[in-house]
Amino acid sequence: MFEKFTADAREVVVEAQQDAIRLDSERIDPLHLLVALLHFPESKAARLLTGFGVALDDVAAETARVRRRGGITEADAEALGEFGIDVDAILDRVEQAHGPNALAGGGGGRKRRHIPFADESKKVLQVCLKEVISLGGKELGSEHILLALTALRGPAADVLARFDVDARRVRQALA
Repeated sequence: MFEKFTADAREVVVEAQQDAIRLDSERIDPLHLLVALLHFPESKAARLLTGFGVALDDVAAETARVRRRGGITEADAEALGEFGIDVDAILDRVEQAHGPNALAGGGGGRKRRHIPFADESKKVLQVCLKEVISLGGKELGSEHILLALTALRGPAADVLARFDVDARRVRQALA
């Protein structure tokens, strides 16, 4: 499948692995892919986001916040708040007991060169290929990774939705 990736899409995948290593993660998850997209401001994905009026730094900050919460997005926190659950208060108590970023998903100090893709990230890459085919393309670029991240439910799609970026909007821009 990687032979169909453009240079910028390959760079994103490599950067996602580097991000996972920096964060001492067990697996490369969709949030790693999203953050990796932001590292290449000249990529098609980053240009789409800035064209939508989205500041890449704001997406990075929101992604870090979601990761710090263990994947709980603002929408999740609001829904839990309706049941009287204060996610930020719980997070503060967890971090007091276990240290900063205790829920961020670090792997416990093991440093590895190869970090596998989480099932959710594998699904993102599979959806990328389907989107390329449905759009009539032959190569998978960073813009298709962005599209797949918006198309699949999860923290990465939720982060992008906070900036009014969804699959419909990305598909329209690519058409």
